Formats: sequence, C-alpha cells, structure tokens
Amino acid sequence: MTEVKRAFIIVLDSVGIGALPDAALYGDEGSDTLGNIARALGGLSLPNLGKLGVGNLDQVLGTPPITPSAACARLAMKSPGKDTTAGHWELCGVILDKPFRTYPEGFPPRVIQEFESRIGRQVLGNKPASGTEIIKELGPEHVRTGKPIVYTSADSVFQVACHEEVVPLSTLYAWCQIARDILTDEDQVARVIARPFVGTEGSFRRTENRRDFSLPPPRPTLLDYARESKVRVTGIGKIQDIFAGRGLDQSIHTKDNAEGIREIIRLLRGPGEGLVIANLVDFDMVYGHRNDVTGYARALLEFDAALPDMLAALRPDDLFVVTADHGCDPTTPSTDHSREYVPALLAGEMVAPALLPDRKTMADLGATVADLLGISYGGEGESFASQILR
Repeated sequence: MTEVKRAFIIVLDSVGIGALPDAALYGDEGSDTLGNIARALGGLSLPNLGKLGVGNLDQVLGTPPITPSAACARLAMKSPGKDTTAGHWELCGVILDKPFRTYPEGFPPRVIQEFESRIGRQVLGNKPASGTEIIKELGPEHVRTGKPIVYTSADSVFQVACHEEVVPLSTLYAWCQIARDILTDEDQVARVIARPFVGTEGSFRRTENRRDFSLPPPRPTLLDYARESKVRVTGIGKIQDIFAGRGLDQSIHTKDNAEGIREIIRLLRGPGEGLVIANLVDFDMVYGHRNDVTGYARALLEFDAALPDMLAALRPDDLFVVTADHGCDPTTPSTDHSREYVPALLAGEMVAPALLPDRKTMADLGATVADLLGISYGGEGESFASQILR
C-alpha cells in the first residue's frame, strides 16, 4: 500500500447530509442539515465543496452534482446516538454498542445531592435547556447567590454555567472535574462541560473559555494507533477534550472556526509529517443549536471560501479529508443534534476521484486513513484505500 506522509481530517461539526434510515427512532425523520439549509435559503452555492463532490452526496440547491475532483462517500453512523463524542470516536475506529446516558427530566437526586455536597453549595436549574436561554433565565439569580447553573440537553452532557466574575474559571473547572468523577457507572455521561459567561442581566453572553471533561474512549482509537506507529498526532479545536487528551502529541485550542481554519492552513504550509485532526465547532455550537439558518450558511460559505488556500498548500504525499460527526439541522423545531449521514470527501494528488457507495460505518474512514498513513491499526471499520488510490 502506497503511504501518504501527512493526513488532515477536518471535522465540520454537525454538517450532516441527510437522515439515516433509523432517524425516526430519534425523532429526526426528514433531517438534512446541509440540504435543508440550502432549500430554506432558496439555494446555497458552495463551489469548492461542490468540486470535491458534496453535491453528489446530498441534494444541495445551488450546489449541483458534478464530476468530483475528490473521492467522496456518505458515512453512516453505526453507534447508537447522535452526539459529538460518539461521532468522533466512530470516525476514529471505536463503535459503541450502547448509547451514552441522557437525562430528559434532569439529573436524579443522587447525582445533584452528591455534587452539591462536594462543591459546598446548591445548584440552579437541573433541567434540559438551551444554553443561551438558561443563562437568560437563571443568570440573575446565579449572580446574586453564586449558585451554579446545571443543565443538560438531548445529548449526554452535564453542563455547568457560571459568570466569570462570580465564580473564577479555576473554580468552575474544578467543579466540573468533581462532576466528572461523580458521573460514573449507571450515571456515566459522555461529557461534563464548563459553560462560563459574562455580561449583565439582559445581555449575558457565553465566553470562549468553555472546557469539556470527556470520558476516555473505551478502546484505542486511530490517534492511539498512530502514536504507537510513531506517527505524530496534532489536534485542533476541541479534539483534546473529545478524546480526553489521549493519543495526541500536540493540542491547539481555538476560539472559533476562523482561528481553526488559520491553524489548519498554517500546518498545511509548514514542514513535518503525521496526522492532524481538526474540529470546527461553530457550525454546531453557534448556529445549529440556535436554529440560526443564515448564520450556519454563512459559516459554510466561509469554510468554502478557505478551501482553495487549503488545497493549494497540499504536498504531493498529503491526504486531505472533509467530514462531520453528526447533524444539527437548524431548519427543524428541535435545537438538538440530528441522526444523519456525514460526508467523506478525500482529496490529494494520490487520490483518484470517485463517487463511492455508502459506507456502513464512519469507522471506515479511520481505517482508510490508517491504511494510507501506514499505521498499524486495530480499530473497527473497513478500509477503502485500495478503491481511491491512483
């Protein structure tokens, strides 16, 4: 197998491309993040993603199917659920057999009472909520009392929101680590998330000091196998949080998509070899969960506009991959993730353009990247490297 020297996996967080066959089980029938955004706006022209083949994978009004310049396929999520952690883990070769625990009625007394006992104060909230709405609702009381706001969502998350001038970041992070330690066994959630905010009543806003406290993957991932094979691994964005710091030689935290894109281009233009995996979170966090269709579309246009600079920086032995971890259709009433196919667009001089059949698991992408990088891989998934090499 011919080996590439560098591989870049760019995860467009929540850019799904159509409902999976079992989407109705999750209340997501008809979800199509990319396609529905384009339809809602009367068209969305993404010429550079279009060249890679995204219009061949989904009906994107304004981005028609063409003969692609990349190898492209739809990836199905095999793990149960539709959350960030499960999606990234599956992309990297770990398929879950049961979903993470969720709390549609809020957390039980055994969890909340233990948390309150350990941090020495009561909490506010303890219910599913939009992050922006709950700080609007409970922020004033939090500022008066210092009680942290605890909330969850349809995802497997325990979120703690505190005003940075009321609870120092170091304290908030310590409280989140306490919650992470509590949430084990039957109450095991995928992520505990620190959600700091600032401002005054009526104008509270979340800051960029979010931090995720994730479960470690239950088995080795592509990142672990890469390091074992002496392939340097760099994470951009919240990759370190999602993988609980495992399998990484370097982590570059970013505040938004724009900074993430700059870091990707910087590394593409730089020396060295290895695996780079980047998460661009604004699609999901800033727009998808807020049902902001125009904002989501603007973020897609900004990424599309940056693609030529990324592709121009590729070396002959580079692999460049654009994918996603789940959907978050902003055109539906729900503000939660949606269970959708995700794209796999693979570009580089060594890659032969091709429109491939749907893959049964996102793990096939991880297996393929491992194959092309010459990584000794023991994860799940079936490589399709032999189908895309020139």
